[in-house]
Amino acid sequence: MNPKVSIVMLCWNRKDDVRESLSRIRDIEYRDYELLVVDNGSTDGTQEMVEADFPEAKLIRMSHNVGIEAYNVGFEKALGEYLVIIDDDSFPASRAISRMVEKFERDPKLGVVAFDVRNFFHYDDIKNLEEKTEDSNRSADSDKYVMSYNGAGVGIRRELFRQVGYYPEEFFLYNNELDSAFRIWDAGYKIEFYADIVAYHKYSPKNRASWRAPYFYTRNAFWLVWKNYPIGEALTTTGQLMYRCFYATFEQRTNVYLKAMFDAFRKINVLSGKRKAVQPYIVENLRVPLDVFFTFYR
Repeated sequence: MNPKVSIVMLCWNRKDDVRESLSRIRDIEYRDYELLVVDNGSTDGTQEMVEADFPEAKLIRMSHNVGIEAYNVGFEKALGEYLVIIDDDSFPASRAISRMVEKFERDPKLGVVAFDVRNFFHYDDIKNLEEKTEDSNRSADSDKYVMSYNGAGVGIRRELFRQVGYYPEEFFLYNNELDSAFRIWDAGYKIEFYADIVAYHKYSPKNRASWRAPYFYTRNAFWLVWKNYPIGEALTTTGQLMYRCFYATFEQRTNVYLKAMFDAFRKINVLSGKRKAVQPYIVENLRVPLDVFFTFYR
């Protein structure tokens, strides 16, 4: 008997994208899965569309937008041995889940299967490439790479995720994958990327970034460090982050970085009881792209 897989999607006011993603999920060849759609209080008819057009989906209605915390509601209600996490504009390729299950079943210390998340707008070219890599077993060597994952397409052992704690609800948006990656590695499990396990994501041709992206990436960078880094590295990196905030403020002529920094300190109490420093080698080897968080207005 195949292990059950729970696909968890979080959506908010993107009805057309949700419809397309759910339609594509019907093409998945792996049959023993459930589909959970967590709606973050959409007002564009998303909930009604899911109920009418996709009765196979379990719709979970949030009363308002609580950010990534809503994912955790879906994770807790999931029944599968493995979780597949997607966005409202992403979906796994037809063979992705069966391949993912094979990797998990072969290696009990494999905690996360990071999908190769590709641009949906190149769907036909990528699908042809995927066909050619059907028998591939390519992964990044976990003895050399300590990696995170892309939350638009990833598989996680449900009990492991529950054990280390789901997404950090205090983050609201962004950097949640990095936070969980620290805890998964620290628990003694691996995160591996496989080129033959594909998900498609609608990377917008236009920059969707508003104040929200630089604000939450920056604020959450401080919290990520304070929650997970050993004290010495945390102090050093905090100083580096503060410097970057001031530099980016003058360079890009915006106060969003300073606001994010001040809010990180002002609301530090939300981290109460959540700090657990990981092993130093994880901090040394898990790449956290701090420089990228300060480039939104260049």
